[in-house]
Amino acid sequence: MAPMSKALAARAAELRALLQHHAHRYYVLDSPEVPDAEYDRLFQELQALETDHPDLRTPDSPTQRVIGRVLPGLVSVTHAVPMLSIRTETDTTAGGAQEFDKKIRSALDLSVDAPPVEYAAELKFDGLAINLRYEHGVLVQAATRGDGETGEDVTHNIRTIGQIPLRLLGEAPPLIEIRGEVYMRRDDFERLNAHQREKGGKTFINPRNTAAGAVRQLDSRSLADKKLSFFAYGLGDSLGWKQPDTHSATLDAIGAFGLPVNAERAVVRGATGLVEFHERIAAKRDALPFDIDGVVYKVNDVALQKRLGFVTREPRWAVAHKYPAQEQMTRLNDIEIQVGRTGKLTPVAKLEPVFVGGTTVSNATLHNLFELRRKGVRVGDQVIVRRAGDVIPEVVGRVPRERAAYVPNFRMPRSCPVCGSRVAREKGGIDHRCSGGLFCAAQRKQALLHFAGRRAMDIEGLGDKLVDQLVDGGLIRTLPELYRLGVAKLAALERMAEKSAANLVAALEKSKGTTLARFLYALGIRQVGEATAKDLARHFGALDRIMDASIEQLLEVPDVGPVVAQSIRLFFEQPHNREVVEQLRASGVHWEEHDGAATDASPRPLSGKTLVLTGTLPTLSRDEAKALIEAAGGKAAGSVSKNTDYVVAGDDAGSKLDKARELGVPVLDEAGLRALLAAP
Repeated sequence: MAPMSKALAARAAELRALLQHHAHRYYVLDSPEVPDAEYDRLFQELQALETDHPDLRTPDSPTQRVIGRVLPGLVSVTHAVPMLSIRTETDTTAGGAQEFDKKIRSALDLSVDAPPVEYAAELKFDGLAINLRYEHGVLVQAATRGDGETGEDVTHNIRTIGQIPLRLLGEAPPLIEIRGEVYMRRDDFERLNAHQREKGGKTFINPRNTAAGAVRQLDSRSLADKKLSFFAYGLGDSLGWKQPDTHSATLDAIGAFGLPVNAERAVVRGATGLVEFHERIAAKRDALPFDIDGVVYKVNDVALQKRLGFVTREPRWAVAHKYPAQEQMTRLNDIEIQVGRTGKLTPVAKLEPVFVGGTTVSNATLHNLFELRRKGVRVGDQVIVRRAGDVIPEVVGRVPRERAAYVPNFRMPRSCPVCGSRVAREKGGIDHRCSGGLFCAAQRKQALLHFAGRRAMDIEGLGDKLVDQLVDGGLIRTLPELYRLGVAKLAALERMAEKSAANLVAALEKSKGTTLARFLYALGIRQVGEATAKDLARHFGALDRIMDASIEQLLEVPDVGPVVAQSIRLFFEQPHNREVVEQLRASGVHWEEHDGAATDASPRPLSGKTLVLTGTLPTLSRDEAKALIEAAGGKAAGSVSKNTDYVVAGDDAGSKLDKARELGVPVLDEAGLRALLAAP
């Protein structure tokens, strides 16, 4: 090779290494070292070199992540090591974890006194399983699971996924197969559907089906607008590489090769550790940026895995512990209109009852007419229903199939189905609203239910049926009238005995002691949710300052923009709204107030501190204590960790107090909390 050719080859190798390094920092570590423009410059230099000197192009070159290859069909691939499925535990409660540990201990013939088994616990991703084959560090093949023995070659599509390295980092063995899941993040899925709507194309039902379909496309050009991601979770075949002694260490080694391994994993001990992991992930499931349908437990010791072996082609040493399904298919029987507390008309799907997200669902929101039309659903269709956590169930879309007969599109009514008032769509908006205001019983009812809600005034016993009676019977027309109800008047209502009436009056009395944030949220101001109410209370500290605040002053509150500020200002400019507030105060509704962040620029006593509340405090409710902590700049967390600064414990404190003592976290009583709050 001529001197110039050697220099070019060296430069090409240097560029490949640099681009691989920067791609790993960007796609896997989420910590880029150079701006996109610099990466593009290096990429274009390598591309030009390879164009002028094709002999410099290598299979692991970053330029070979080419979108545009079209295949006549997918080729079958026989897996050297079968991609076996993991047994699924159908009990979605803590019992599922306990049963798995019991089976493992029995299979290992462990006595009751034997130490707990160590497990690797990780997420069960909702995507498509893939086997990546690397020879001398270079990706040579990617295949789907298929039937476990035989999959399909999808290398042309997998090469387009930025998180999957074309060459492994470090010293790679002659052969190693990495197994993992191709998935689509929720934000990428939403962007894809938004793009589809813009260009008038069909939208996709869920991230999992979209990712699985994309991977198996013959034409890799179809991936141009579908951003896929990947997590590694195990091994297939290998040669010349000694696997670490534990599964957790194996994942660490895979990560060192440059493949993404999810950080939400843990090594736990015994059934207790499995249950805690299952519950911890369940609590944050909806906040994850991608979908999961459960967690996976694996005996961590590889030697014990081999000893336990397999049964019916499933490993004895692993199990998938699922959560309740978040999506199910059912029939759309009808579409009805619900009138909300602000007069908004919402089309509601009346469904054939289906168990989804841990409960039986028979109603689901269709949001508005535009969403309903976009999803193309009509009465009689089979539809996909989604319920995640506490989110209201929604119809995601219809199952594509030919209708037996013509079904007309749903139309919004011109008159309110509750009060008959005119229905109008907001100028430039998408929502239809009843113009009846408090004349509309539905709006009165919804305003009362919102006011009494658990996150608002928390009036136990004031439910839908009772509110229907109170409004329909003319007993309640405004919020303050709630506090004028007596036992005799309530006991006269249908299905309301004297004891139930007394309990409700007691609940109303108890609700009078609240927090400013809860009271603001309970008023039902448009655009003001729980978080905004807390921000307003923290910033101003007193209701009168909020009621009299200008638009400019409201805009000083974190996360309050022009639309929210205008809504708050308009609400408190209405004389009848101010009258409602004054009447509620006169009824005895009260809360603690403070100077607020807007009037005090000095550091607050609990700034940067994390506190956890447990047990019952002598004079403060949990919400009142939490509000005081947040007003002082602190954070009121739900669980104790090494990052907790104080635990505030009252009577009947439970496991959080034990955890605080175990970790050496300072424990305060209510007096200690008040002393902290009063600190200069």
